[in-house]
Amino acid sequence: MESPAPYSLTPEQESRLIDDEFADLLRGYLASNHRKKVDLIERAFKFAREAHYGVRRRSGEPYILHPIAVAKIVSREIGLGSTSICAALLHDVVEDTEYTVEDIERHFGKKIAEIVSGLTKISGGIFGDRASAQAENFRKLLLTMSEDIRVVLIKMADRLHNMRTLGSMAPNKQYKIAGETLYIYAPLAHRLGLFGIKTELEDLSFKYEHPAEYARIASLIKGTEEKREMVYNNFATPIHERLAEMGLTYDAKARVKSVYSIWRKMETKHVPFEEVYDLYAMRIIFDTPEGVNEKEMCYRIYSALTDLYTPHPERTRDWVAVPKANGYQALHVTLMGPDGNWIEVQIRSRRMDEIAEKGFAAHWKYKIGGEYEEESELTVWLRTIKDILDDPNPNAIDFLDTLKLNLFASEIVVFTPKGELLTLPAGATVLDVAYSLHSELGNHCIAGKVNHKLVQLSHKLNSGDQVEVLTSHSQKPKAEWMEFLSTAKAKTRLRKELRREQQPFIEKGRQIFDAFLTENNINLNNDVITKILGRYQVSTREELFLKLGTGEASIDDYLNVNTSSRAKSLVSRLFRLGFGKSDNSKKKRKTENESDTATPAEIDVKKTYVLHDDGTDRNFILAECCSPLPGDDVMGYLNYDGQVEIHSLSCPHAQKLKAGHGDRLLAVKWDKIDRDFIANIHVEGIDRHGILQELTGVISGSLDIDMRRLNIEAHGEVFSCDLDVKVTDVKHVRRLCAAMRKVDGVRRVVRVK
Repeated sequence: MESPAPYSLTPEQESRLIDDEFADLLRGYLASNHRKKVDLIERAFKFAREAHYGVRRRSGEPYILHPIAVAKIVSREIGLGSTSICAALLHDVVEDTEYTVEDIERHFGKKIAEIVSGLTKISGGIFGDRASAQAENFRKLLLTMSEDIRVVLIKMADRLHNMRTLGSMAPNKQYKIAGETLYIYAPLAHRLGLFGIKTELEDLSFKYEHPAEYARIASLIKGTEEKREMVYNNFATPIHERLAEMGLTYDAKARVKSVYSIWRKMETKHVPFEEVYDLYAMRIIFDTPEGVNEKEMCYRIYSALTDLYTPHPERTRDWVAVPKANGYQALHVTLMGPDGNWIEVQIRSRRMDEIAEKGFAAHWKYKIGGEYEEESELTVWLRTIKDILDDPNPNAIDFLDTLKLNLFASEIVVFTPKGELLTLPAGATVLDVAYSLHSELGNHCIAGKVNHKLVQLSHKLNSGDQVEVLTSHSQKPKAEWMEFLSTAKAKTRLRKELRREQQPFIEKGRQIFDAFLTENNINLNNDVITKILGRYQVSTREELFLKLGTGEASIDDYLNVNTSSRAKSLVSRLFRLGFGKSDNSKKKRKTENESDTATPAEIDVKKTYVLHDDGTDRNFILAECCSPLPGDDVMGYLNYDGQVEIHSLSCPHAQKLKAGHGDRLLAVKWDKIDRDFIANIHVEGIDRHGILQELTGVISGSLDIDMRRLNIEAHGEVFSCDLDVKVTDVKHVRRLCAAMRKVDGVRRVVRVK
């Protein structure tokens, strides 16, 4: 990633720039439908400008430009009014200056002060240095969100501007912020219906994590623009003629998939760019004619399109009759174009389009019978959030994982026998339905009836299923139920019930542990408790207390000590040192398991760490979860043993590390690596006599690559093959894949990560 250009403006130029940016903010506000409270906004700007006077961002520019930019996003891209614009201008004043929330209230009133206070509480970001602080910070975000949704909408705008200006940050900070954004902010934007912001957050995160791949895909999109335009025009011309005949006022445009979504499709489907066929969709946005219901108009347009082109029988999505849980409404139909390719068409009214782009913020503009129709969906979701908040689980990443189940999942719609509609994540089971209706139903659920047929608790549901829950008073919740639950609410309610039953044992274990600490005069810090949890193979203190309370584990067993005074002294020292991982024990473990890995002595996480391996000595270890190769986009994680773990940037475990352990991330770069690595290759094609011999000839013969595993299966005329090969780097893999694709009959060759 290139460094930003040095900042060089005179004070006069700076002042003019600030005035111009604020004038641009006002122009956008005056062009909106909101009541014009220009005086209030001007006062907020002057207050913030004075408060931040002399302060600069890391890029060198005056700090006040950041709040102005956030206010612009709040106004233009989310569609909020003067209260939110003022709160955006003032959002960092309490955090970064001498002013207090009381000062804000005195100058701008209670509502703006409450929003600024909510933003100040979560100003440290979702994640802090300690696990408990991480979870607590996120709870604050959600609690303030449930009190006033504008808090989280302004926070979204703040994060979007930070991502747009991420180039001025150090590389390890870029990984942390980009990872945090992909892990929680993009899903949260999706759940709030902020489609445009969600897409940009994903693209910007991808751009900083995989700059070369981002540039390559963006170039490919640009290179195919002319061909796409020709295909689109051939497809769209008859549609324009038909809609004109209907007398409709409308806009129609081609919407190209984002770089990130194209990359995700290439990764998950293991296909090259050329095989991503749904590269774009057509969107029709119509003005609803007077006297016609907008839903009816959607179906009329659908009928006209299917008269022109053949629809795909399994790819019509009706979110007009049943909106998505985030309020999204549209009718999607996939049609066979004149060139034989499938093209998706999205049909929306002007109102539906604004809600699709601006999410819940836009709902407030559309009253139906004096009430906000879609806002009820938001209320339901916030009720679910409050349910999750009742779970006092201190493990931040588990907490976020639980929440993410309800943030970014594909959705299904099921019905109760009374016709009540329930929106659930894809993969939801009968037990999820039971818990979503009531905790007691979930706790005593024994089976279900789906479409009048008896099924197990773990039965996965499909959209349109009718679900009846069967219960028994003798049934009790079981820990193994957690494995097949898909909703955050169900997991939270089950965990709460299990904890209630386990509480006496947890309390007993807590007493054992506290007595041990007191007896040995031990003071814990976060690093030591992390090591303790690791030694006991648990992720939370409660799990540790449960093990101790039930007698499943004991402190003496794990430390191999008795209760002599000498042992007590030893135990105290071991705890302070992190269970005695002294130099000798490290050397011993390295000799047994990692003889070729050098443990770094002192590492500056702010500097780029250079990876090297001369065949006998290397300064990193490869993470087993993703097994990256030299040349992959990777990051370093400084583990608690002082070693640098190398993870692929797209590894799911790395996503959690980026989100939760930003202070231990390293920007790294590959240097001279004199070693072979194992890569897994998947091959598919048309089976014929001698094709395996040709493939192995290419691998072992012409390319001189060692194979370590080969597994081939043939079904009818089609074969698939998985093989492990020894390679030196990513380029080596690419040469191998290119050579194998030239074998007659081979249709697909991909590296499986």
